[in-house]
Amino acid sequence: MEAVLFIGHGSRDFEGNEEVRQFVEKMRTLLPETLLVETSFLEFERPTIADGIDTCIEKGAHHIILIPIMLLPAGHSKIHIPGAIDEAREKYPNTKFTYGRPIGIHEETFEILNTRLKESGENLESPGEETAVILLGRGGSDADANSELYKITRLLWEKTNYKLVETSFMGVTDPLIEQGVERCIKLGAKKIVVLPYFLFTGILIKRLEKLVEGFKEKYPEVEFKLAQYFGLHPKLQTILKDRVEEALEGEVKMNCDTCLYRIEAMEHIDHHHHHDHDNDHGHHHHHDHEHGHRHHEDDEKAGVLK
Repeated sequence: MEAVLFIGHGSRDFEGNEEVRQFVEKMRTLLPETLLVETSFLEFERPTIADGIDTCIEKGAHHIILIPIMLLPAGHSKIHIPGAIDEAREKYPNTKFTYGRPIGIHEETFEILNTRLKESGENLESPGEETAVILLGRGGSDADANSELYKITRLLWEKTNYKLVETSFMGVTDPLIEQGVERCIKLGAKKIVVLPYFLFTGILIKRLEKLVEGFKEKYPEVEFKLAQYFGLHPKLQTILKDRVEEALEGEVKMNCDTCLYRIEAMEHIDHHHHHDHDNDHGHHHHHDHEHGHRHHEDDEKAGVLK
């Protein structure tokens, strides 16, 4: 029997974990009935990855496909999950394990973002001249993951008619959302749409809701909108179905399982992960230097809104 073990990040927020479970339940209807489908969490919630693997084995699986329900390739998907798979291989040497890709940059994510913008009342064909969009990520210590969000921001700008689409983060790295808002206002924005690049609700989303209310009070001359996170959007199901099919067909294009850099890193990193990653990794980095990036140099979509 083949099994698919979905891996959610996990949250101390009950609603966020429930949304992960609801999402996996919907995935069951899209996958072959012959596949065993189970849910696990990286941290803060059970079943853990090890628990999920045990369950799959107990139910008769001889091949387990592990699919991270995670947006960007960072430390969790590069190191912690492969570490858990290494342990499982030692425990179950006769079981085949296939590790799938995180979501990464997928065309359907832009359909989700467009849907969320429309739901917030935006006219994508002809957005306001003084409207800015802030694509907001979680933020982390992995420069590769942070840079991926910048790439997604650029692609979103290319695919829409907004003159200004900015990248910001909730924590750990700059520019934080407060900096992103200040930048947009300095560039002439009279309306700012905060577009969360988040899968499910949780502590950060609920904190974000309060932050946006604070921005409305601080900048009464600017209109603020908070768009919905990905949630149970059908296109998210399509993306994860693609990731499962890649793994089933042996066509995974990114797999850190045999990465020499990961193997070397594992000597220095404890992959039994119990740190506070649900809020904003427990710390902020406030840099004194100016990043000074002009994201959009195109004359037709100049960075300054006029």
